[in-house]
Amino acid sequence: MNDTATDPTIAWKDSLLLGDPAMDGDHREFIELLHRVQTAADADLAPRFRAFAHHAREHFVRENGWMTDSGFPPRQCHIDEHDAVLKSVDEVLALMEAGDLAVVRRLADHMAGWFPAHLQHLDSAVVHWLSKQRFGGKPIVLRRAASGNPASTPTPAP
Repeated sequence: MNDTATDPTIAWKDSLLLGDPAMDGDHREFIELLHRVQTAADADLAPRFRAFAHHAREHFVRENGWMTDSGFPPRQCHIDEHDAVLKSVDEVLALMEAGDLAVVRRLADHMAGWFPAHLQHLDSAVVHWLSKQRFGGKPIVLRRAASGNPASTPTPAP
Protein backbone atom coordinates (compact mmCIF):
# COMPACT_ATOMS: atom_id res chain seq x y z
CA MET A 1 0.00 0.00 0.00
CA ASN A 2 1.02 3.59 -0.22
CA ASP A 3 2.85 4.96 2.78
CA THR A 4 0.07 7.27 3.92
CA ALA A 5 -2.55 5.88 6.26
CA THR A 6 -5.21 8.04 4.58
CA ASP A 7 -4.71 6.53 1.10
CA PRO A 8 -5.74 2.87 0.94
CA THR A 9 -4.86 2.47 -2.74
CA ILE A 10 -2.18 -0.03 -3.56
CA ALA A 11 0.77 0.84 -5.77
CA TRP A 12 3.78 -1.11 -7.00
CA LYS A 13 7.09 -0.44 -5.29
CA ASP A 14 10.43 -2.20 -5.57
CA SER A 15 10.30 -3.32 -1.94
CA LEU A 16 7.75 -5.90 -3.12
CA LEU A 17 10.26 -7.64 -5.40
CA LEU A 18 11.01 -11.21 -4.32
CA GLY A 19 13.69 -12.19 -6.83
CA ASP A 20 11.80 -14.47 -9.22
CA PRO A 21 11.15 -12.62 -12.49
CA ALA A 22 8.01 -14.58 -13.40
CA MET A 23 6.44 -14.23 -9.97
CA ASP A 24 7.51 -10.60 -9.62
CA GLY A 25 5.90 -9.88 -13.00
CA ASP A 26 2.65 -11.51 -11.89
CA HIS A 27 2.71 -9.56 -8.64
CA ARG A 28 3.33 -6.26 -10.39
CA GLU A 29 0.44 -6.89 -12.80
CA PHE A 30 -1.83 -7.96 -9.90
CA ILE A 31 -1.08 -4.70 -8.09
CA GLU A 32 -1.46 -2.55 -11.19
CA LEU A 33 -4.84 -4.12 -12.03
CA LEU A 34 -6.01 -3.84 -8.43
CA HIS A 35 -4.97 -0.17 -8.39
CA ARG A 36 -7.01 0.37 -11.56
CA VAL A 37 -10.04 -1.14 -9.80
CA GLN A 38 -9.53 1.04 -6.73
CA THR A 39 -9.26 4.22 -8.78
CA ALA A 40 -12.01 3.44 -11.33
CA ALA A 41 -14.99 5.64 -11.93
CA ASP A 42 -18.26 3.73 -11.60
CA ALA A 43 -18.58 3.49 -15.39
CA ASP A 44 -15.17 1.76 -15.62
CA LEU A 45 -15.39 -0.40 -12.51
CA ALA A 46 -16.96 -3.56 -13.96
CA PRO A 47 -14.52 -4.06 -16.85
CA ARG A 48 -11.57 -3.26 -14.62
CA PHE A 49 -12.73 -5.72 -11.96
CA ARG A 50 -13.29 -8.41 -14.60
CA ALA A 51 -9.72 -7.88 -15.84
CA PHE A 52 -8.41 -8.11 -12.27
CA ALA A 53 -10.43 -11.28 -11.60
CA HIS A 54 -9.14 -12.88 -14.81
CA HIS A 55 -5.55 -12.07 -13.89
CA ALA A 56 -5.96 -13.27 -10.29
CA ARG A 57 -7.27 -16.63 -11.48
CA GLU A 58 -4.42 -17.13 -13.98
CA HIS A 59 -1.83 -15.84 -11.50
CA PHE A 60 -2.95 -18.24 -8.76
CA VAL A 61 -3.14 -21.21 -11.15
CA ARG A 62 0.44 -20.50 -12.26
CA GLU A 63 1.68 -20.11 -8.70
CA ASN A 64 -0.16 -23.23 -7.53
CA GLY A 65 1.50 -25.12 -10.39
CA TRP A 66 4.97 -23.92 -9.38
CA MET A 67 4.35 -25.06 -5.82
CA THR A 68 2.96 -28.44 -6.87
CA ASP A 69 5.57 -29.13 -9.56
CA SER A 70 8.46 -28.27 -7.23
CA GLY A 71 7.11 -30.22 -4.26
CA PHE A 72 6.89 -27.11 -2.05
CA PRO A 73 6.09 -28.68 1.33
CA PRO A 74 3.49 -26.24 2.79
CA ARG A 75 1.75 -25.72 -0.57
CA GLN A 76 -1.74 -26.80 0.51
CA CYS A 77 -2.18 -23.94 2.98
CA HIS A 78 -1.06 -21.48 0.30
CA ILE A 79 -3.31 -23.06 -2.34
CA ASP A 80 -6.23 -22.97 0.10
CA GLU A 81 -5.68 -19.24 0.60
CA HIS A 82 -5.70 -18.69 -3.17
CA ASP A 83 -8.93 -20.70 -3.43
CA ALA A 84 -10.58 -18.64 -0.68
CA VAL A 85 -9.63 -15.39 -2.45
CA LEU A 86 -10.98 -16.66 -5.77
CA LYS A 87 -14.22 -17.71 -4.08
CA SER A 88 -14.63 -14.17 -2.76
CA VAL A 89 -13.78 -12.71 -6.18
CA ASP A 90 -16.39 -14.96 -7.83
CA GLU A 91 -19.03 -13.96 -5.27
CA VAL A 92 -18.25 -10.28 -5.80
CA LEU A 93 -18.37 -10.72 -9.59
CA ALA A 94 -21.91 -12.09 -9.24
CA LEU A 95 -22.95 -9.23 -6.95
CA MET A 96 -21.36 -6.71 -9.32
CA GLU A 97 -23.29 -8.14 -12.26
CA ALA A 98 -26.45 -7.65 -10.17
CA GLY A 99 -25.55 -3.97 -9.80
CA ASP A 100 -23.68 -3.80 -6.48
CA LEU A 101 -20.57 -1.72 -7.16
CA ALA A 102 -19.92 -0.92 -3.50
CA VAL A 103 -19.02 -4.54 -2.77
CA VAL A 104 -16.37 -4.40 -5.52
CA ARG A 105 -14.79 -1.37 -3.90
CA ARG A 106 -14.84 -3.03 -0.46
CA LEU A 107 -13.17 -6.18 -1.80
CA ALA A 108 -10.57 -4.14 -3.70
CA ASP A 109 -9.65 -2.20 -0.56
CA HIS A 110 -9.47 -5.43 1.44
CA MET A 111 -7.26 -7.03 -1.23
CA ALA A 112 -4.96 -3.99 -1.16
CA GLY A 113 -4.36 -4.64 2.53
CA TRP A 114 -4.11 -8.42 2.19
CA PHE A 115 -1.84 -8.78 -0.82
CA PRO A 116 1.43 -7.20 0.41
CA ALA A 117 1.39 -9.41 3.52
CA HIS A 118 0.54 -12.49 1.43
CA LEU A 119 3.42 -11.67 -0.90
CA GLN A 120 5.95 -11.02 1.89
CA HIS A 121 5.04 -14.08 3.96
CA LEU A 122 3.70 -16.83 1.72
CA ASP A 123 5.00 -15.97 -1.74
CA SER A 124 8.49 -15.13 -0.49
CA ALA A 125 8.75 -18.64 0.97
CA VAL A 126 7.86 -20.09 -2.44
CA VAL A 127 10.50 -17.95 -4.14
CA HIS A 128 13.13 -19.05 -1.62
CA TRP A 129 12.16 -22.69 -2.20
CA LEU A 130 12.26 -22.36 -5.98
CA SER A 131 15.59 -20.50 -5.90
CA LYS A 132 17.13 -23.12 -3.64
CA GLN A 133 15.86 -25.86 -5.97
CA ARG A 134 17.17 -24.12 -9.09
CA PHE A 135 20.32 -22.39 -7.90
CA GLY A 136 21.17 -23.75 -4.45
CA GLY A 137 20.45 -20.57 -2.47
CA LYS A 138 18.23 -17.58 -1.76
CA PRO A 139 17.45 -15.15 -4.57
CA ILE A 140 19.32 -11.88 -4.90
CA VAL A 141 17.10 -8.86 -5.38
CA LEU A 142 18.23 -5.57 -6.89
CA ARG A 143 16.02 -2.70 -5.78
CA ARG A 144 16.13 0.92 -6.84
CA ALA A 145 17.06 3.25 -4.03
CA ALA A 146 14.28 5.32 -2.53
CA SER A 147 14.90 9.06 -2.73
CA GLY A 148 17.45 10.12 -0.17
CA ASN A 149 18.88 6.62 0.26
CA PRO A 150 22.23 5.35 -1.02
CA ALA A 151 22.30 3.38 -4.26
CA SER A 152 20.74 -0.08 -4.17
CA THR A 153 22.94 -3.04 -3.49
CA PRO A 154 22.17 -6.72 -3.95
CA THR A 155 20.34 -8.03 -0.91
CA PRO A 156 18.78 -11.40 -0.12
CA ALA A 157 15.05 -11.42 -0.66
CA PRO A 158 12.90 -11.22 2.51
